[in-house]
Order: sequence, then C-alpha cells, then structure tokens
Amino acid sequence: MDGLDLLKTFREVAARGSFSRAATVLGMSKANVSKYVALLEERFGVRLLNRSTRSVSITDAGQLLLDRSTPLLEMIELTETELRQHAGEPRGRLRITAPHGLGLSDLPALMGEFMTAHPQVHLSLHLTNRVIDLADEGVDVALRLGRIRDENLIVRRLRPMELVLCAAPAYWARRGMPKAPDDMRRHDVLTYSLAGNTPTLPFEVEGQPYIVPVHSRMDANDAVPLIGGALAGLGAVCVPSMMVQPHVDRGALVPVLKEFMPSDLWLYAAYLQRRHNSGALRALLDFLVARVPAPQPAPATTPVPAKARARKKLAAA
Repeated sequence: MDGLDLLKTFREVAARGSFSRAATVLGMSKANVSKYVALLEERFGVRLLNRSTRSVSITDAGQLLLDRSTPLLEMIELTETELRQHAGEPRGRLRITAPHGLGLSDLPALMGEFMTAHPQVHLSLHLTNRVIDLADEGVDVALRLGRIRDENLIVRRLRPMELVLCAAPAYWARRGMPKAPDDMRRHDVLTYSLAGNTPTLPFEVEGQPYIVPVHSRMDANDAVPLIGGALAGLGAVCVPSMMVQPHVDRGALVPVLKEFMPSDLWLYAAYLQRRHNSGALRALLDFLVARVPAPQPAPATTPVPAKARARKKLAAA
C-alpha cells in the first residue's frame, strides 16, 4: 500500500468512528484497517486515534491530519475522475504539429469538422516544416508528409501521398516539356531550402529511387512561395498534389513526368505510444483515418511506349 491508501483508511475510520464500519465501506478486513492506521501512526510518530472496546475517537494530532489531508484527498479523487473521463471520452487539449503546406489542403476544414463533433476538445495546431521531437516539445500527434522513417514512434498511415512536378503553361512553352527525369537538369526549379545544399528532384525509375540534381532558380522553406513562383512562370515546382490540385484543375499549372513520381510517400500521423492515450487522441486518429480522402487514380494518359522511350533516353543520357 502507499501513503494515499493509509490516509484514505484513516479518514474513513475518523468519519465512521469505528474500525468495523470503515472496513465495511472500504471492502477490507477490520484487521487490515487497524494495521493501516497503525502504520500511519508509526510513520508520523504520533497517536492519531484513541481506541477503546466500545468507541474510537480522534486525537488533536489526528484532527490536524484530517483537516490538512481532506482537501488533498478530495483533489486527488476529482483528478482521478477527470483522468478517467479523458481516457474514456474525447475532451481536453490536443497539441498537433503539421507542415505549413497542409494549411493549403483540406486540413483546416477537417479540424473544424472534428471540433464540431467533439466540442469538449481544444486543438492547438502548430505549423512547422521542422521535424520536432514530440516528447521534448509536448506534442500529442504530428502529421507528416513523405517516407515513413524508422523512428521510435507509432504511425497511422492516412493516405498515399502523390508528388506533382508542375509549372505554368507559359514556362513549358518557353523551355520545352521534359520527357525523362534527366531533362530536368536543364530546367529552372523552385526548391525547398530544407532539402540540403544540393537541390535535387526525387524520381522513381523501374521501381527504384532516382535522384536528379537540378538548378535552383529560387528556394524557400515553405511551399507557398514556391507555388506562387511556379504560377508566375519562374520555374517548375515539386510538391504534394493536395497543395496544387486546384491550380492543376484550372490549368494554371501543368504536371509532367507523372509516371516517374515516387510511389512510397504517405501522409501519416505519428505519436509516441500505443497504450494509455487519451480519448481525444484516439478520437482524432480514428477521425483522420475515416475522413482523409484517398487520392483519386489519375487517368492513364501516357501510353506505355512513351514510358519505354523515356527509359531508353534516360539510359542513353
């Protein structure tokens, strides 16, 4: 037993004025109740209860302990109740981190839908392109884009993530449409600053990663200015499709080399542990799995012979 058990037992005996009645309420034997009170008296070195064959009365020291411990025990009992509610139903604060680019997707609308369904949950959303340590920064769940890393985290895959390499029609008309990944070496590309000192584009050829060094016309640590630069005709940009789909749909950006885009990228949720998560976190994960839409398969507009010719061109380069 711990100190709280001893205090709860003493408090019950003092309230009932009887070891027997306290034992009945606590679901314990009378001998154990007497033992717990004796252990508490031994710990403090003072008599807390006067015992007789007919009654039990509280000493001055016992009254002091009762007065001081009652608010503490009531607060602990209230906290235990609230913690059980947190575990059992969605409530309280959830701290979420996500890349800036997800602000361009349907994530804000989804978060609003989740909060409407769970009015007792408060969301704290922090947008950053930095991969943070969830434990150090007190984050409950991180939404991430890309390849799933081998980290000490639990991961829920939400949807496959498609990359789109695209530029404005005027740029392609001026510089020519690429037919193979290596053609991008001759193009201006708007790149992420976080990608490292040597700007590259990720491709996949015959199921294997194929990285192409490129000339960076502009770099930024966020997708928004890069997409803006692409819309202005400054160069090509490679970003998740969810960030540029409206521009692609209206023809303001034109994708290229679709058949060479990586196929092992995901939008996923990462969190620290599988067990003892709050009801709010479990509800959010289930909601995201159910509500984040899977990408629609694109129509097969590029015939197989064209892809074969592109591979041949790649081999000859």
